Amino acid sequence: MIERVFLISLLSLVLPMPGFAQTKQVVVVIDAGHGGNDPGHETQIDGHEDEKELNLKISNFLGGYIAQYLQNVTVVYTRKGDQSVSLDRRVEIANGANADYFISVHCNGFERKSVHGTESHVHSMSLEKSVSFAREIESQFSRRAGRKSRGVKDKSDLQHSLQVLKFTNMSSVLVECGYITNPREAHFLNTTYGQEIIASAIFRAFRSTIQKDYPGVEFVKSSGGSTTSETGGVYAIQIMSSKTPISTDDSSFKKLEDNVLRKELNTTNAYRYIYTVGNYASRGDAKRALPDIQKAGFKDAFIIKR
Repeated sequence: MIERVFLISLLSLVLPMPGFAQTKQVVVVIDAGHGGNDPGHETQIDGHEDEKELNLKISNFLGGYIAQYLQNVTVVYTRKGDQSVSLDRRVEIANGANADYFISVHCNGFERKSVHGTESHVHSMSLEKSVSFAREIESQFSRRAGRKSRGVKDKSDLQHSLQVLKFTNMSSVLVECGYITNPREAHFLNTTYGQEIIASAIFRAFRSTIQKDYPGVEFVKSSGGSTTSETGGVYAIQIMSSKTPISTDDSSFKKLEDNVLRKELNTTNAYRYIYTVGNYASRGDAKRALPDIQKAGFKDAFIIKR
């Protein structure tokens, strides 16, 4: 009997007790690609920003969402401003922080302007955790941000290795958030709304990944987590409603500069689906955007509060 009591006491020290959350401080490194004297892909469109600026803005939104809505997560940045950071230094920061995850944020470019869509890169398809994380990011890019996903790729697709993926010691993904050489996608990436939605998609993928990897840890703050709050806005513009769901990639939305979001209402009304654009902090911001949306063919569009 004494031996049995001692064994139970010993197990209680090393095994999580039912009903109690485990503790784990996850460390994620967010790497805004390029910076300083390295602009990355340079824009050819007046009023648009080079890749390095877009990478930084998306990275800072992503880190902000993690800090605001998650607990038991430490965010480490390879850069927070327009600094030059070598590839070696980025790897050193990630490995030195003993990180669990590494997310490198980039935007793509190509000589053919028609090419568009997102990609997520891993070092090798044999790295199951990195691949799973990358696939979740691409899924969120498609479902959350309404982007065309070009899939998950590794060194065999590029025919060379990416240093920040090859030499980091944790689950590592390099995301390409879109093509700044595609005029429509470039405009999306150069809007605060586009940057927030892209960051929100990566955030959701990260959240679901850590919840899957550490099921006994409570990561979500009790006060956070609504979809509307993650994108920061209070107002949107409703452009239409429908009885049956219409794809947000429908040709009728092509003239709109912003992404279309569809929401199903819990109602007995026949028109159960509404479609909105925009993510505005004030009614005044939404009011200024409304005429352009009406000119795009949605004359009955109106401002709503989320």
